[in-house]
Amino acid sequence: MSELRKSGLPLEQAKKAIILIHGRGATAESILSLSSYLNLTDYAILAPQANGNSWYPFGFMASDEGNKTTLERSLGVIAAAREELLAAGIPDERIFFLGFSQGACLSLEFAARHATRFGGVVAFTGGLVGEKLQPEKYSGDFRDTPIFIGSSDRDFHVPAKRINESAELLRTMGADVTVQLYDDPDHTIRAEEINWVNQKIFL
Repeated sequence: MSELRKSGLPLEQAKKAIILIHGRGATAESILSLSSYLNLTDYAILAPQANGNSWYPFGFMASDEGNKTTLERSLGVIAAAREELLAAGIPDERIFFLGFSQGACLSLEFAARHATRFGGVVAFTGGLVGEKLQPEKYSGDFRDTPIFIGSSDRDFHVPAKRINESAELLRTMGADVTVQLYDDPDHTIRAEEINWVNQKIFL
């Protein structure tokens, strides 16, 4: 079973919660450190740790077969974290997801497979997972859930074309999607992205 790190308010005190999902080669601890830059003072914060520091072995647009088993297991880890929040009395509309890079892809993929009115989804450099997009994999209605996707306009790992295609698919499922592509080559989280989500999502 994947380790689950916790920070912020205890579940029994929190009215809102966020699941932070780290990138490839990173740790739950590293993504938790991001929380100090976000408006999360009244949130319970959960950060699962991927086995071997990776949520799936290959790129997010690689062969579906290559990633399938590990991806399904990783989606199960996120599902378990969400179930823990629901069991604590925190409803989906006050549950948020945030990930960077591989974690951003996993955040979007999980949300799209369980679309409902969530508090919000923040994907710092990510898109939906798969060799090609398969709308039939996804179901539900986001009911205006705010989703933010920010990235370089020429990121080496995550093509802007897949980001835009993912955004369009999420919009067809009822999400309120904002895409911000930045004129730089950096695979990183920018201050502008932090400021945007603090002002628009973590209110």
